[in-house]
Amino acid sequence: MPGDVTVRPGGMPVWTEAEASDPDNVLLDARIPQRYRGELEPVDPVAGHIPGARNLPAAETVDEHGRLRPLDVGGERLGAYCGSGVTAAQLVLALHEQGVPAALYVGSWSHWITDPRRTVAKDESA
Repeated sequence: MPGDVTVRPGGMPVWTEAEASDPDNVLLDARIPQRYRGELEPVDPVAGHIPGARNLPAAETVDEHGRLRPLDVGGERLGAYCGSGVTAAQLVLALHEQGVPAALYVGSWSHWITDPRRTVAKDESA
């Protein structure tokens, strides 16, 4: 059925790198486990993940029929990132649809690694 949508910025919360690295926040990495663990990085010049992040691949937000499925994540302040912010948006949407507010770290991994003072984690289980 045809419809209309008007997209306006500012409707969902976003995080900066300071919020993404705050240990009081729960940061979810929406990339595939191999990228999270630093075993594979086809896009960025540095492999790994943001320290303290937990891996929850965006593909796990849908069931075999492509429908959003319930996610079991804990934490009062949730945020998500991926390589560039696009895949993490799906994770934020999935959480939003089940009534769990989550922010998007828009810069994501591609932004995180631009500052060599930021720590990179690798080889943690996904």
